[in-house]
Amino acid sequence: MQILIKKKLKKLAIGVCMIALFVPRLSVNAIEQNVAQSVRIQYETYIARLESIQFRQEISEKGFEIVESQIFPFEPNIELVAEPDMTPEREHLSGMFFIPAFDKTYHRLVLFLADTDGKILYRTDQLETNNQILGQMTQPEQEIASIAFQDLNGDMQTDIILITYCDEKYKVGDVLFQSTNKNTLNFYRDYRISEKLNRFGMNKNAKAITAFVRDGYSTEFLYTALTLKQLCSHGFQVITEQCYTRTFGKLGKLQVVPGTYQIADYDVFLIYLVNEQGDILSALQPMENYDSLYALKGINCRDIDGDGLKDIIVLAKYSYENKEHKFAVASDYSIYYQRTGGFSADTEIKSQYQCSDEDTMQTLIDKARSYWGWKTDDD
Repeated sequence: MQILIKKKLKKLAIGVCMIALFVPRLSVNAIEQNVAQSVRIQYETYIARLESIQFRQEISEKGFEIVESQIFPFEPNIELVAEPDMTPEREHLSGMFFIPAFDKTYHRLVLFLADTDGKILYRTDQLETNNQILGQMTQPEQEIASIAFQDLNGDMQTDIILITYCDEKYKVGDVLFQSTNKNTLNFYRDYRISEKLNRFGMNKNAKAITAFVRDGYSTEFLYTALTLKQLCSHGFQVITEQCYTRTFGKLGKLQVVPGTYQIADYDVFLIYLVNEQGDILSALQPMENYDSLYALKGINCRDIDGDGLKDIIVLAKYSYENKEHKFAVASDYSIYYQRTGGFSADTEIKSQYQCSDEDTMQTLIDKARSYWGWKTDDD
């Protein structure tokens, strides 16, 4: 009898242990399912609110804020478009208006097309800018940087180019192609195009997007080339006066190769570290979110953080579009620390010190070394 009781207690203990093993996993899965269900309910409610809008005056009533400065006439047939003065009250053939609006709750951008009576003819929120945070409805704070109307695929239908700022930090570009079905006003997105133009920095302005989508120019090779020869064969222009060879510890003797590639009006700037065989070992992107290289002021290789390894510091001027949508130029710097197997971009010093036009390379080196509490004249 006692043996039987012991066996039952042993089985019960094993069962309890097995339950304990699975409870955390079940709890996590339950939480994930609840979150997904919550997002689904939010989206369904949001879509019902969006689709209930039938007239222009209802947009604000339904919780959306119209961007009044970005309302433009829209002509679906590109053949009928005269000189686009982009004046909201311009007389035009279709009597149609392009109206962007942001959802006040989730910061999602919606594009509307309405006729002169205010009737909504088309709406969509299926935009790249609304997918910056996957798995949730609320998106980063956004503002519209640029809107343009062009035929990008040669079908004589007006397509839409859209560029937004997210969190005032980076741009997101998108293209909406008009459907060739002339009986229905509709647009579609090619997700492959959206992914590439944003991944490879071709989202700076409408000219850059047009150069990629319509004319076939691309910066993709800047990020996928394996050799310096491949880079140059695609139009990469080496800045020879700033090109030199240095020995980087265990990485060996490497050539520092800065250069640019022009797409539309922009000079995309990168620096490559190339070994003696011509292979690219590393690519540095000091331009970050700026639009174009304006002037390269210098590149210097010396130990910054006191670990005995040569680091790289870059000082340059870059052009960009400011908040007033005007051309601007700023001086900026980047520091790359040599680490095992490559280089790591600094974030600590840049978060504390923003350089000015008066800063020289030596000034930046001194400030960076001071930050690390180490300074020496021995390079």
